[in-house]
Amino acid sequence: MERGAATRDKVADAVAGAEAIEIKATIPEHQVDGALARLGLTAKNDERRYIYFFDTPDLALLGAGIVARARRVVGEAHDSTVKFRPVNPLEVERRWRKFRDFKIEVDASEAALVKAASFSMPVAKGLIKRVAQGEMPIAAVFTEAQEKFLKTMAGRAIDLASLAVLGPLMAQRWQVEDRACPWPITAELWRREDNQRMVEVSIKAPAVQAAVAIGGFMAFLAEMGVERDRDQQTKTRWALEHYAAKLARPRVREAPTKKKPVGRAMSELARAG
Repeated sequence: MERGAATRDKVADAVAGAEAIEIKATIPEHQVDGALARLGLTAKNDERRYIYFFDTPDLALLGAGIVARARRVVGEAHDSTVKFRPVNPLEVERRWRKFRDFKIEVDASEAALVKAASFSMPVAKGLIKRVAQGEMPIAAVFTEAQEKFLKTMAGRAIDLASLAVLGPLMAQRWQVEDRACPWPITAELWRREDNQRMVEVSIKAPAVQAAVAIGGFMAFLAEMGVERDRDQQTKTRWALEHYAAKLARPRVREAPTKKKPVGRAMSELARAG
């Protein structure tokens, strides 16, 4: 890695205005099982989640840098989130910071650092399922404050009724510590309905530790023997593109089978006997 005047304050400038940084890396499919075993991650010690996304069939929100999602966490609280990326922290109104689950963080990978603003709120249990089943409108999982945040950040009103439910995606999540890594590690295994898997490992650190955390985490992955995922993409895009494609496929309707009147059918059976 190059060092010198060209790299001075490069990371500091990239994270300016953010409170924290989340550094993420995906693990190539052929190394998934080995990585899970190396970290001691099994179905016995995971947190099970079901994740639903809301977007147009052509993924207009994702294309505009907006993610709207809801999560059912088995045995725990459920929530919904509205997220924008990239953002300029100086242009995000301070009024949103009064909410406990509002944050401005840097999403970092081996390829880029992007500032994101997200606003999460709790959702009553049972509500997300009812929305997914079409019994209630999508707006039911978002609070009035989240809708205002969405409108303010997007610069226009978003018609939630025009969105489709994409998912659910089943996710297993673990939080572990490893003596070779000074930051707690979060691992998530996402599985689509076609049984395709994606594993993402990440750490979070204060923004002031960003440069050290990026270098340290990548060194930890190298120590584990994890190859760089040349096809790395965000979990969100990987999931949304699959479910959007599914929406786009025409449904094949089976021709109705003509049923004979019961009396006629019984007569035919009697003659055949």
